[in-house]
Amino acid sequence: MQELELNFEGVERRPLKAFTEQADLDYSMYVILDRALPLLADGLKPVQRRIIFAMSELGLSAGSKHKKSARTVGDVIGKYHPHGDSACYEAMVHMAQDFSYRYPIVDGQGNWGSTDDPKSFAAMRYTESRMRPYAAVLLSELGQGTVDWTPNFDGTLDEPAVLPARLPNVLLNGAMGIAVGMSTDIPPHNLREIAAACIKLLDDPEASTRELCKHVQGPDFPTGGEIVTPRAELKAIYETGTGTYKARATWTIEDGEIVVDALPYQASGSKVLEQIAAQMRAKKLPMVEDLRDESDHEYPTRLVITPRSNRVDVEQLMAHLCATTDLERTYRVNLNVIALDGRPKVLGLRDLLVEWLSFRKVTVQRRLQWRLDKVLARLHILDGLLIAYLNLDEVIRIVRTEDEPKQALIARFALSEIQAEAILETKLRNLAKLEEMKIRGEQDELSRERDDLAGTLGSAARLQALVRSEIERDAAEYGDKRRTRIVEREAAKAIDETELVSAEPVTVMLSTLGWVRAAKGHDIDPRSLSYKTGDAFQAAALGRSTQQAVFVDSTGRAYSLPAHTLPSARGQGEPLSGRLDPPDGATFAAVMIGEPADRWLLACDAGYGFIARLEALQARNRAGKAVFNLPENARVLAAAAVPADPEALVVATNSEGRLLAFPVAELPEMDKGRGNLMFGIPGKKARAGEELMVGASIVAPGQSLALYCGDRKMTLSYKDLAEYRGERGQRGAMLPRGWRKVDRIEVAQG
Repeated sequence: MQELELNFEGVERRPLKAFTEQADLDYSMYVILDRALPLLADGLKPVQRRIIFAMSELGLSAGSKHKKSARTVGDVIGKYHPHGDSACYEAMVHMAQDFSYRYPIVDGQGNWGSTDDPKSFAAMRYTESRMRPYAAVLLSELGQGTVDWTPNFDGTLDEPAVLPARLPNVLLNGAMGIAVGMSTDIPPHNLREIAAACIKLLDDPEASTRELCKHVQGPDFPTGGEIVTPRAELKAIYETGTGTYKARATWTIEDGEIVVDALPYQASGSKVLEQIAAQMRAKKLPMVEDLRDESDHEYPTRLVITPRSNRVDVEQLMAHLCATTDLERTYRVNLNVIALDGRPKVLGLRDLLVEWLSFRKVTVQRRLQWRLDKVLARLHILDGLLIAYLNLDEVIRIVRTEDEPKQALIARFALSEIQAEAILETKLRNLAKLEEMKIRGEQDELSRERDDLAGTLGSAARLQALVRSEIERDAAEYGDKRRTRIVEREAAKAIDETELVSAEPVTVMLSTLGWVRAAKGHDIDPRSLSYKTGDAFQAAALGRSTQQAVFVDSTGRAYSLPAHTLPSARGQGEPLSGRLDPPDGATFAAVMIGEPADRWLLACDAGYGFIARLEALQARNRAGKAVFNLPENARVLAAAAVPADPEALVVATNSEGRLLAFPVAELPEMDKGRGNLMFGIPGKKARAGEELMVGASIVAPGQSLALYCGDRKMTLSYKDLAEYRGERGQRGAMLPRGWRKVDRIEVAQG
């Protein structure tokens, strides 16, 4: 499409691409400059600035009566900020919350939210507000020619483009905002520390960030707590203007209980309690007996944690809770502000303070010049009034007789129009009071002020000294002690899950349909438990609740789950497919549990097998990992634990009634693979699936082997296995008649 300016109807035509690009750019700039990022000069966003200005116009100073918040919001959106009332009121609430602002600007009556739920404030028709004394830092010089004014949205009123802040509010109260393509995260700071850094820069303009950090220790939150990030990392943040740091709750011990008395900035006490309670319900905090929230107006934060006994390591417990709950939080720093040139910039601490001080100097200079102009104008009028006093009769005559007394006065006494106008506007009764001494006294006083103002404006050193003294005065009036401690601590570390669980003996049972459950103790008969219709016992393994249970499916993939997370054997368990992601059509065939270094025998009905350490079979994800490379159509058999005794024998039986025993050392130890042929099966029968290995186990001296044919059982001692000894891969010896249809084998003691 060809670009055209205006057609004959006066309609502009533009390519859609150009229009959308420009519209997106305009919107982006609006969000950045007029909504999300604060101005460096006063640290405020437009809505905040307009709220403060509207409250000053309503006379809601710190010494006035409170007025309904709806009145303020109405003035703001009706005169200066044509947006939603709810968003405007929320910004106002934020400036009133002493847990959100380090130095609140609005003083509210009513429900203004809480630390647990900052947005639980009452509607604006119920609350009342006025400004706090700190607001004078932003407003006191507003009417003294210090800032530029711009028309409001409809051009009927003027509003300040920026407030003449006497302190760097952008650092004192901080700011958060998300714009288009950029964001800002400025933490709050202590007023006295920031003022000291400003004074240091005034005294030594070449001071480095490292020197400024001797005064600015770090962020200072209204809710207290402590910052545990090393000071070197904090200095690096202030160098670049970006980075992260960690803040942690503080706590004490009272009568054996842990009392949390301060939370990290913007952390919710109720949420912290919910996080701890969730761990208790999941049986991950056996050392905690009780939780209580004793917070009230006197103690805004008081969370009580009761350990189960005095033997609990409190430091370790709190380190775990800091690592797993909001008792410790990581905060992002991005000192992104709209600089004095109107462009967003990320500034380090030094650059930010240097630029703010330049704004402050200009503001003071404009204030002095405004006052000097006022003094000169008054002196000029006083000169005229003095002439009128000295020639009072003549002035009265001119006023009474002349048609144009103003021009006559100017011609008679060489007055200016302003002086003549001031004389004519003086009431007759006041002429008698125009005493020469009073006029001359005021002249002398204003002359001294004029000389002082002119001297300050003409001297950079005197101007800087004035700025310095005013910062010191404000720091003394509005400053307070640091609330957030800077303490270097080790990173919070969660207690290992196995340490949180009592090490109890458990029996893990797997059914043919892939349902799993765990019973306490090792004296459980898995076959005697009830199973779902169509389901039956498949395999079991003995271990402890702190160990990992490993499952192998019919495709040769291995999976692992913590034993203490398995469902209780009081019910029928739950399907493994709900917690794991096996391939389609796969079923679970084997279960193992024990120490990571324990060795287990993996075998399949095609006669192949190998020995693997349990740690090599453990998988970290739901999909598991491939460990057994099975021949085609082969099926995984139940796994068998490998004893440490070198005399142990691998015992295998097949569907033809043959039994083979050979030394365990003849099987390879592998992490994964197919292994070696354990039981010799003729190729023709193997291909046809007519002869399969039924089971494989390992018998050590002192143990026996139980063979089951339906309900019948035959026991072979370790010595009895001598007649079935052979080499790995042989077909073995035939079992006695009547015992050639073995369906399972088990190892027993004795």
